[in-house]
Amino acid sequence: MKKFFFLAVFAATMISCNNTDEPIPTPVEEKIPINISTSITRVTDSAFESGDKVGIYVVNEPNELVVSGNHVDNMGFTYSTKWTPDEEIYWKDQTTKATFYCYYPYGTPNSVTAYKFSTKADQSTLANYKASEFLWGKTDSVSPTESAVPITVNHMFSNALVVVEPGAGFTAESLAASNVEVKICNIKTDASINLATGVVSASGAPTSVTPLYEGTYYRALIVPQTVEESALIIVTVDGVNYTLTKGFTFKANTQHRFTVTVNKVNNGVNIGIGGWQIDDTDNGGSAE
Repeated sequence: MKKFFFLAVFAATMISCNNTDEPIPTPVEEKIPINISTSITRVTDSAFESGDKVGIYVVNEPNELVVSGNHVDNMGFTYSTKWTPDEEIYWKDQTTKATFYCYYPYGTPNSVTAYKFSTKADQSTLANYKASEFLWGKTDSVSPTESAVPITVNHMFSNALVVVEPGAGFTAESLAASNVEVKICNIKTDASINLATGVVSASGAPTSVTPLYEGTYYRALIVPQTVEESALIIVTVDGVNYTLTKGFTFKANTQHRFTVTVNKVNNGVNIGIGGWQIDDTDNGGSAE
């Protein structure tokens, strides 16, 4: 009987030791921070400058981009020697793929399908020219990674480059000494941008754009659009206007070159228009 009592007490003690009330800890999945790197496809510039800020949306698969409620909504990233977010953000987990949308300059979109942006009508200063820039890029289906996610952003607008060259009656020196002004006419400066697709539509009333003078040429950023046959470029030399009448289509992420040769005839000035270079296609025209 004593032996049986001892065994019963021993068994009860063992059961009590094994049945602890402390739960077994669940392993915590390590959170992976999101980092980005960028490259730029621009017709004139090739790098971001210190202080530039982009907006980033992160959309987990299989969802689509919406104005709010994405995994990451319009997080600002500022460039110095690398991109730094306004606050630390993380991947959803270690397996869920995501698509990244990036745009510049940073703003506060109230729509991701019709974001409003305007270029400057007066781009004669470098500040106004830069303020007319819009870049957009997308990187699809990225697996969670500790490495920076690469995003290539493209120039969403056209770059109109106008070169004025001396013709008959002018030398480079005499033309440079003249008062020369250039206008790109009948241009819509308002844009509606789809941040999900990068498609841009021009809107608003047409106006004249004053390009930035770079010493050997003039350039301006133009919202992609088709201008019906009308006064496209006006070159003013010492107060005399000469007009190129032409229909033209400005394409996104494309530099369109217009070479204008100025000829002085009978104490006046005429303009001859050289060939245009548009995606390796030459186009001609004449001014009256």
